[in-house]
Amino acid sequence: MRNNPIGGHVSIAGGLATGGLRYAAEIGAEMIQVFVTNPRAWAVNDGDPAEDAKLREAGLPVFAHTPYMVNFGSPTEATLTGSVTLVRHTLRRGREIGAAGVVVHTGSAVSQSRESALRQVRENLLPLLDEIPDDGPDLLLEPMAGQGQMLCATVQDLGPYLEALEFHPRACLCLDTCHMFAAGHDLAAPGGVAEMLGELDQVAPGRLRMIHANDCKDVCGSKKDRHENIGAGHIGAQPFADLMRHPATDGVSLCIETPGKADKHREDIELLKKLRG
Repeated sequence: MRNNPIGGHVSIAGGLATGGLRYAAEIGAEMIQVFVTNPRAWAVNDGDPAEDAKLREAGLPVFAHTPYMVNFGSPTEATLTGSVTLVRHTLRRGREIGAAGVVVHTGSAVSQSRESALRQVRENLLPLLDEIPDDGPDLLLEPMAGQGQMLCATVQDLGPYLEALEFHPRACLCLDTCHMFAAGHDLAAPGGVAEMLGELDQVAPGRLRMIHANDCKDVCGSKKDRHENIGAGHIGAQPFADLMRHPATDGVSLCIETPGKADKHREDIELLKKLRG
């Protein structure tokens, strides 16, 4: 029996645990992803110990996602300093809620060279990895769709990024199917999923911890980050079944970040469960 918990990024209206677990039950989630602070603000906030305890005791695999502004490749000092603060805070809060991993976008060089941006990644992100205690959580690097000056989009881009981080054991991965498809990995083609995961095994073996399971509104290679419901986009349903049958994904959680509200999210999760079969 494959071990691929399937769930989604949950609404925490009503409290991190109270609202999050209520939403998880509504959509049939076997795992959840949450924001532990405002995803569109630099301010951080302490959690509620009672809510944290509820989340730890719920028995669901939990992952935290850092705010969207984080960018260790930015040439702007304020962005760089703020990114360190937000990731350090999310890692701490991740430990407090019992998270298995904390997702962070790999960032963009914006207006500077790729080499300069990767030096910044090394100087600012590597110390944060060193701070993670033995019991985690791991930091999950998420490549983007390839728009602009993104530092990681394809699997091959992960090589230099992980090298900048000295292949730190706490530097793990979260792959987004929409991002990978938009970046040029044709998951919809026969054997496309196996080809992508085979490349991943060469570049970063054993580091995959979570998959953001999203279909894509645009064609392969579009470099557009526009998520679609499972089976309704250009990837289609079958590649998600292929994904869950591959040895490299055994034990890896699948988390939807698809359009719509609870009813659509429940449909996406039910379809993924059928495909897991």
